[in-house]
Amino acid sequence: MTMKKIEAASPEAQSANLAAGNLAQLKALFPELVTEGPNGQAVNVDVLKALVGDATITDADERFGLNWHGKRQARQLALSPTTGTLRPVPTESVDWDTTQHVLIEGDNLEVLKLLQKSYANKVKLITIDPPYNTGKDFVYPDNFHDSIQNYLELTGQAEGGRRISSHTEASGRFHTDWLNMLYPRLKLAHSLLRQDGAIFVSIADHEVHNLRAVMNEIFGEENFIATVIWQKVYSPKNSARHFSEDHDYIVVYAKSADVWTPRLLPRTEEMEARYSNPDNDPRGPWKAGDLSARNYYGEGTYPIACPSGRQLAGPPPGTYWRVSKPKFDELDRDNRIWWGTDGNNVPAIKRFLSEVKDGRVPQTLWTYDEVGHTQEAKKELLAAVEFPNSDVVFDTPKPTRLMRRILQLGTTPNGNDLVLDFFAGTGTTMDALFAQNAEDGGNRRCILVQLPEPLEGAEAAGWKTIADVTKARVRGAGNRHKKADPMFAGDVGFRCYRLDTSNIAAWSPKPADLKASLFDHTEHIVEGRTPADVLNELLLKLGLDLCVPSTTKQIAGKAVQSVAGGVLMTCLEPSIGANEVEALAQGIVAWRKELAPAGDTTCVFRDSAFADDVAKTNMAAILEQNGIVNVRSL
Repeated sequence: MTMKKIEAASPEAQSANLAAGNLAQLKALFPELVTEGPNGQAVNVDVLKALVGDATITDADERFGLNWHGKRQARQLALSPTTGTLRPVPTESVDWDTTQHVLIEGDNLEVLKLLQKSYANKVKLITIDPPYNTGKDFVYPDNFHDSIQNYLELTGQAEGGRRISSHTEASGRFHTDWLNMLYPRLKLAHSLLRQDGAIFVSIADHEVHNLRAVMNEIFGEENFIATVIWQKVYSPKNSARHFSEDHDYIVVYAKSADVWTPRLLPRTEEMEARYSNPDNDPRGPWKAGDLSARNYYGEGTYPIACPSGRQLAGPPPGTYWRVSKPKFDELDRDNRIWWGTDGNNVPAIKRFLSEVKDGRVPQTLWTYDEVGHTQEAKKELLAAVEFPNSDVVFDTPKPTRLMRRILQLGTTPNGNDLVLDFFAGTGTTMDALFAQNAEDGGNRRCILVQLPEPLEGAEAAGWKTIADVTKARVRGAGNRHKKADPMFAGDVGFRCYRLDTSNIAAWSPKPADLKASLFDHTEHIVEGRTPADVLNELLLKLGLDLCVPSTTKQIAGKAVQSVAGGVLMTCLEPSIGANEVEALAQGIVAWRKELAPAGDTTCVFRDSAFADDVAKTNMAAILEQNGIVNVRSL
């Protein structure tokens, strides 16, 4: 038995290969479609044409859809694996050991790739507020060849950084740059959504038409749900040159419109007040509904005698009774017809509160008095982080009432639903999620991603980037709920992670001194990385949840970690002597037996920890003999 080594290029060290996954799905459906190519497996286009018919395949330039310079590369960016990882930052987190919320500092394109293995088809709701493309800078460092290094340089985390150039309407690539930024991110977001999930995207007039076209391509036009109009201001701007811009849009798509449906909104007090019970009907409050309609109904013209003796020749002129005469008599016998207190009114049907829907169907016009406005959002931000000027942070923050409306529609309180916002801004989404969970006792989970974009004017508060404000806002939100209700036991913490290069050192030889390069590569873990860093990368690359529970136990004097009840077991100690192998291996076997995981266990060690190859082989052999066959070293 040999222990398989995890190299930088190994599948276990890579994010999900979406292109390979797509190819595998095609091969499963049509085996004859996949053939050998110059670089491995390839799709035979001639076979594809034969399978679906020539008329359905086109490479022509003139075809319906949105096209722009760089679209092909943008699509490829979504498919290419990342070389990065997420490093845990417990010191900037809240309730690390117990929380189920995650806040990630990094470029969201790379982060979305890293989340693919762990969260594909698991996110119930995605809500994002991307840059509106108004001519100001938006900083998303997409570099096809070395995106992580490019990201670290642009955000000042590595030397050799380049100046961030302005994105203006005069650049000649105003729409193109924005589309190239957004397209791969939406592509990756689509694969994270559950089949019964939906995405809500905030946008202004500048790009709503292009956004709809891109989302039609990625999500399918048949899965478009609605375009919501949000009244974002409460008073007109008299300084506007043409029109006072009073609204933004929220574009809603489902993963599958046949499966997803919005939850009903709570009924308002005004709606409840419309029901009464003047005749003390045992079925409870009701309101009168019109029994006539303008649509023609063949059996809807007949005379009716009121209890008072008044004779009605038929329904009001130009209308028809909604029900037939036999059905009307049945309703009257069941006391579902209201004739008025004196029995002389035109009949009306009684609609009981107990029989109507538990809530109200959402509408596409959201007014500021219902869901808040931008000034309310700025006041919330100032109160949450004690910031001197919210305009420094964000021009158009979103109010928590708006985000809570989206949460009400897109999630269930007790479904353990996962919510993702990868343009987190100042953290309004998680603030709103805390509030919504507190109100309805929900257990929604949240993942935020925010680029550490340099922030000017916040040095006095100790913040260097917008991501710093995000963390401060979420911490403040959690403290607010704890102070408001000392008995509140909800989850208002978060685990903080930071995007960085992989912990696994890539082979990078020095041509002038190959001997030294070989010795330098005997240690495969990047210098300065901790066991927690390595363990977290294993979680991502093996497809485990970032908040999965883990336990550490001392076995034969070595720290051994068990993750997800024994699904992953690691010993990342720097040294394992030949005389320690058997005791350590037998201890791991006994602990696994005690944990009794439902599936196979993957066991990982540091390759450089073993005294020699014999010790490493003995470890693998003992574990395999006891049912642990997935043994890896790195």
